[in-house]
Amino acid sequence: MRTTSAVIGAAAVTLALTACGAPSEQQAGGEGAGEVLRVGVSPVPHGDILAFIDENLAEEAGLELEIVEISDYNTPNTLLVEGELDANYFQHRTYLNEWAANGPDADFAYITDVHIERLGLYSESVENIADLPEGAEIAVPNDPANLNRALGILQTEGLIEVDPEAGGLATEKDITDNPKDITVTPLEAAQLPRAIADVDAAVVNGNYAIEADLPTESNVLAWEPEGDDYVEAYANGLVALEENADDERVRLLAELLHDERVLEFVKESWKGVVLAVDADGEVIETAAE
Repeated sequence: MRTTSAVIGAAAVTLALTACGAPSEQQAGGEGAGEVLRVGVSPVPHGDILAFIDENLAEEAGLELEIVEISDYNTPNTLLVEGELDANYFQHRTYLNEWAANGPDADFAYITDVHIERLGLYSESVENIADLPEGAEIAVPNDPANLNRALGILQTEGLIEVDPEAGGLATEKDITDNPKDITVTPLEAAQLPRAIADVDAAVVNGNYAIEADLPTESNVLAWEPEGDDYVEAYANGLVALEENADDERVRLLAELLHDERVLEFVKESWKGVVLAVDADGEVIETAAE
């Protein structure tokens, strides 16, 4: 197998590629058979999951992967539209729908759910949520879908109330009751782990929390509640352009992402922070307590 990996920042789209090993056997027949599948991912956990597949399953299945690690949430869809990627794996449906509504004209296909990255409310200075002081500052993700999720945590914990008329894209402006006079500060999701030292608490996306070791090195004040549409709204999945939805390589990767060995790898690697989702759209592990 040959794995090509790159890390791309928000302002840098030049791929620094490295490769090793020998090419895998080509697939027999079908659109895209035998060609390298270029997939854009967030480094953790998405990149780690694809690396596990590449090292343990892909060669036997006849799939050659090029894993392109991207450090922000905008570039993967842009590169997909521009034809620089064949698929990406970093986002949930809610984010994809919001991005597509405001991005370039393109038809996306959400192929399959893979995992949920549970948002957590973390703090370095506060040990229990009841100890948050009057006027506390809480940082939250600034992209609309995850901002709404973050406000949901704060509301569930009784810190604020959000106008139900705001729907699934509520912002800090939709807070209708704030008994502790909390300041909600939206920041770019990738910046939240570094911001924790400067605020009383922060709601951090699972991937960035893992990269910064927040689940083990910070106080977890609350986890995101699971609702009836939790998987449908927030499971991260494999995405391609509609024209590539039936590409044999994309479909093969979708199958491998639900292999029992991959599900077990997710469960053992990120206990409770990353929740594996099976091919039927069911969470196969309970959340962290």
